[in-house]
Amino acid sequence: MLQVPRRLFRAVLGAGWCAASLGLTACGGGGSNPLDNPPNVSNPPGAVGRKLSYVYFQKCINPIFLKPLTIHQNGTTSTNTCAGSGCHDNTSGTGGAFRVVSSAQPVDLGNPANTPEVVRDSDMYKNFYSAQGEVVFGAPMQSRLLTKPMVLNVLHGGGLVFESAEDPNVKLIEYWIKHPMPTGQDEFSSAGNSMFTPADPETGTCNIE
Repeated sequence: MLQVPRRLFRAVLGAGWCAASLGLTACGGGGSNPLDNPPNVSNPPGAVGRKLSYVYFQKCINPIFLKPLTIHQNGTTSTNTCAGSGCHDNTSGTGGAFRVVSSAQPVDLGNPANTPEVVRDSDMYKNFYSAQGEVVFGAPMQSRLLTKPMVLNVLHGGGLVFESAEDPNVKLIEYWIKHPMPTGQDEFSSAGNSMFTPADPETGTCNIE
């Protein structure tokens, strides 16, 4: 049997490993590869146990899931909704844990009959709860609710939905994630009113900064 000097074997192996590594880098094997592992996600200090605003979600975020959006995938451009069949639809969607009930109706929070218990039993709240589950509080660009449709170091089966952070939909979602309710207050806290201008969910517009 042919004996290869150990020193030469190491040199050949090292060269091969280097070439393979360079090949991966050339193919996008670095951090920019959407098929690669995403960076570690960490919760910002003090965010444990906090809730996002339900009223802002209902008026400003849920509509995003229902509107036709431009999708870029595999070199083609199409139009679809997040709540569409085959995507994140609650009954027929294949889009993982994030689910949307497309027929969910807004809940009148000014009606005394709509107690927190009643609201939490609604389809709109199901959407809120599902979306909040895709969030790292206070850290929009670590939250799957944005990293997935923006394809930021993570694969999204639905393709590229938001091309940049300047997309108006991104700004709404980013603002929502950055403004959790005060510690110790639930998702229905009146602090959520300040997220509108004027500070009234009924008449105000959705803040983005």
